[in-house]
Amino acid sequence: MKKNRIFKIALLLFFGIISMKLSSQNKGFYEKEKTEIGTLLDGFNIAAAQSDFNTYFNYYADESTFIGTDATEVWNKKEFMIWAKPYFDKKKTWNFTSLKRNIYFSKDGKLAWFDELLDTQMKICRGSGVVEKINGVWKIRQYVLSVTVPNDIVDKVVTEKTAIEDLLIQKLKTQR
Repeated sequence: MKKNRIFKIALLLFFGIISMKLSSQNKGFYEKEKTEIGTLLDGFNIAAAQSDFNTYFNYYADESTFIGTDATEVWNKKEFMIWAKPYFDKKKTWNFTSLKRNIYFSKDGKLAWFDELLDTQMKICRGSGVVEKINGVWKIRQYVLSVTVPNDIVDKVVTEKTAIEDLLIQKLKTQR
C-alpha cells in the first residue's frame, strides 16, 4: 500500500516535471516566433514608408488578401499590387508605426494572427491579420487595415458616411 502511494507520487512528479519542461520549451519557441513576426511587421511598415514596392510585397504570401479601410477594398495580392503601384512610384505611400501589438499562435505553431494599434496619418488605425510560416519564413496571408472610431464620436461618423454607404448597402443586397 505504501509502495503504491510512493509510486503514484513519483509518477505525478515525473509527469509534472516533463509537463513543465515542455511548457518552457513551447514558451521559448513562441517568444522566438513572436520576435520573428514582430520583425516582419516592422519591416513591412518600414518598406511602405520608404516606398519600397518589392520589399513591401515580398512580405505577402503569393496567395494573400489585403482588406482596406473602405468597404470595397478586398484585393488579392496581384490586385493590391496594381492598386498600390502608382503610390509607390510617386513616393506617396503610408507611414505606419506600431504602438501596441498582440500575436497569437495555432496549436501547431504554423499559423499566427496579430492585431496592432498603429500611429498613422489617419491617426490611430488597427492592423490585423494572419501570417503563415512558409518554407521557414513568416508571410502575410491576410492583412486588414481598420480606422478606429472613438465611441464618443461614432454617431457623427455614421452620419457622415450614411449617404455613401446606404448606396453601397443597396448595391450589395442586390448582388446576393
